[in-house]
Amino acid sequence: MTRVELMRGLFSRRLNAPCVIKRLLIFLLAVCGLAESSFSQSAGRYPSVASIFDDLDVDQDQVLTKVEVVGSRYANQYRRWDVDGDGQVSRADVIKFRKRFGIAADGTQIKTQVRWAIPNPSDLPVVDRDHPPSREVAGQSAYILRTSLHPVSGEQYVILTDHTGDRYLAALKRLAQHHEGKMIHVEHLPSLYEDAAQWDKVQAQLVNARFVAIAPQQSSFTENTLLGMWKLLAGIDSDSMIDVWPGLLIASNEEAFDELVDQSIHSHTVLPKSVKPLAISQVRNSRETRSLQKAGLLRKLFEEEGIKLPVVSIYGAQADNAPELEEAKTWNLRLKNDRQFIRRFPVDVIAELNSANLWIMHGHGIPGMSCSVDIDGLPESMTGTVVLSGSCFSASPWNSDLPRMTEAPGGYDVEKRDAFLLRAIDRGAVLAFGHQRLSTGFPHLYPVLDALLEGKTAGQAYQELLNALIDYRGLEPDDFLLSDTDRQETKPLQNILLYVLIGDPAFRLTTDEVVKP
Repeated sequence: MTRVELMRGLFSRRLNAPCVIKRLLIFLLAVCGLAESSFSQSAGRYPSVASIFDDLDVDQDQVLTKVEVVGSRYANQYRRWDVDGDGQVSRADVIKFRKRFGIAADGTQIKTQVRWAIPNPSDLPVVDRDHPPSREVAGQSAYILRTSLHPVSGEQYVILTDHTGDRYLAALKRLAQHHEGKMIHVEHLPSLYEDAAQWDKVQAQLVNARFVAIAPQQSSFTENTLLGMWKLLAGIDSDSMIDVWPGLLIASNEEAFDELVDQSIHSHTVLPKSVKPLAISQVRNSRETRSLQKAGLLRKLFEEEGIKLPVVSIYGAQADNAPELEEAKTWNLRLKNDRQFIRRFPVDVIAELNSANLWIMHGHGIPGMSCSVDIDGLPESMTGTVVLSGSCFSASPWNSDLPRMTEAPGGYDVEKRDAFLLRAIDRGAVLAFGHQRLSTGFPHLYPVLDALLEGKTAGQAYQELLNALIDYRGLEPDDFLLSDTDRQETKPLQNILLYVLIGDPAFRLTTDEVVKP
């Protein structure tokens, strides 16, 4: 008889007593460490569902309540099991949840035939509002959003900022002088839309703009500030599209901001054959191979131009049966558990990271992590590097206008940490693309990559993506800002417009077309 069974026996006559008895029992189990130590893994790599219920279902009613898992290793897991939020979890609920991660009811890995194919870039469907992706294609993120040119009538370079610090303003003045442009200073970017007179005045000064570099204070870099900028820039003419080539200038301290601006002033475009790309993919489990597929696809894309794409693939603890890329310049790194992220790369990978000037990343993310790479694992110097991340939260703001999420796609806990891209900028990256919240990933990242490789400016690449998203959702400028109701949603409609491109909008990766899909 196990200790848990002994405790049940002592309380067997009181199982119908008031709930306080049940709570007391769970408390005693937690204090004594019984709930944790009684798990058996003899049936497989993970405890079986039967053993979980044997150990935790104290009243033997075949459902688990939240109080029954207090103090156990499954206390934090409970909310993920209880999908319908009714406060009761059945064995079927746990089995269904585990199946998503390739774990059978007995705790062993489900041996499934992984569908694995790397399509050619030209074979991917190009979608728009009239031609949306199928459910299967969308589930694999195996499509590309159609973008198109949108005319920009002006020629001027404009900087829009609410910075007040002397060093920040001095850097921005240097950039404005370099581009023979001008700087517009407002008191507070997040509340600009609340002052109709100032709004109209600023918008009038943007009529002749081609590039608009938005330089918010770090505290102003919120979701609604970004959406307010899109409304401002889409209102220059009568259509709903953004009418300039934008970019964001942001860093977490004065020194990093200076370096970002000075690199923008002194940077030279990379010649086609000098583009040194590197892809980082994430294979969280044996069934989730979308990220690896995109790395293989990009490898084909660059090989057509005679450019070898090194690939670093990071495998999770449940990815034993996942496929691997086997060509040269491939590193397959293995994590011991799903809460572990890369904080130090092998020496040969570090050398490859340091020599690359274009990082392309696909996989899950949370604040402080992209594609299983922790912000503390970034190289100390990333000077001149362009980082494109398809991860959620890769450009998360320190202060958010939306409800805090406790869990991100992939099952990761969301904590308040520095954004991955902001840390990259602080370490010298010259351009960084990502998302403030929930990213669609490859379908929206690829058009930006494609435009940069064609020799378009960063601002044009950014504008074309944003306008394609506006058209895809059928949005009008009045829809952009978050309403009070929107602010209660974890993923409001405007989430699709929360892509961020940090860097000088006039920056070019290359002067000539490198890759033609």
